[in-house]
Amino acid sequence: MKVAVLGIGLLGAEIALRLQQQGHEVIGVNRGCERPRFDAVRQRGLTVTADTAAAVANAEFILLLLSDAAAIQEMLFASATPIELRKRLVVQMGTIAPAESRALAAQIAALGGAYVEAPVLGSLPEARAGTLIVMAGGAGELFARCQPLLTALSPHPQHIGAVGQASALKLAMNQLIAGLTATFALSLGLVRHEGIAVEQFMALLRSSALYAPTFDKKLDNYLTHDYSGANFPLKHLHKDVRLFQQVAAESGLDSSVLAAIAAGCVRAESAGCADQDYSVLYEALTNNDH
Repeated sequence: MKVAVLGIGLLGAEIALRLQQQGHEVIGVNRGCERPRFDAVRQRGLTVTADTAAAVANAEFILLLLSDAAAIQEMLFASATPIELRKRLVVQMGTIAPAESRALAAQIAALGGAYVEAPVLGSLPEARAGTLIVMAGGAGELFARCQPLLTALSPHPQHIGAVGQASALKLAMNQLIAGLTATFALSLGLVRHEGIAVEQFMALLRSSALYAPTFDKKLDNYLTHDYSGANFPLKHLHKDVRLFQQVAAESGLDSSVLAAIAAGCVRAESAGCADQDYSVLYEALTNNDH
């Protein structure tokens, strides 16, 4: 299958390379011409370009791995050169609001294209191994049409329902990432402040119903204060927290608990940590030097 992957950031590049390794004909597209990024993926064997229209013209499938709905609008609809979407299936794999996804589906349909949302849960190791969790929203026949791509990325892609429902589920998942990170940071901060052995705390936690694997996954970051090598940077978590707050307000949900997390993200970003791993939120919430 011929695939254009729009957005070759951290996750986009890995998904494009995974699809290529699985036998698909893939071209990566990025809005800017960041030479280091282009060179890095080229060295790994991926064809890349800054010409969206040319890449899409030769593709059956268009995968969107962009940061937000505004970036999608800019890349697909703001160019002076019209993007040809007729008879092409657009697969939106980033985190956007349900209403944004439904509006995008309508825009693409008006131009003769088809649309499926398929946001993913997982990061770079899962993308490389083909073990991402894929949640799809859209017509059943369109989900079936893109199955060869989705099964290259996930052992069990799931059809959630109509357009918008998979986007809502992805936001629900990312809200849990923020919540678990923040609450674990506070607990660990208190433990360290009181001089309690961290391993004793973790052993008790692991044996309880309170445990989540992400705690151990990020523990070394907190203990060493090293948040480099981000698979999911803080700025993207902050974007998703804001997006969840917006959607929650529209849905009549009380998301005030997220205000403190958002404020912590702002403090961490102000300290120059926007591009570090999202677990750097610990520093903003604890100011812990232990």
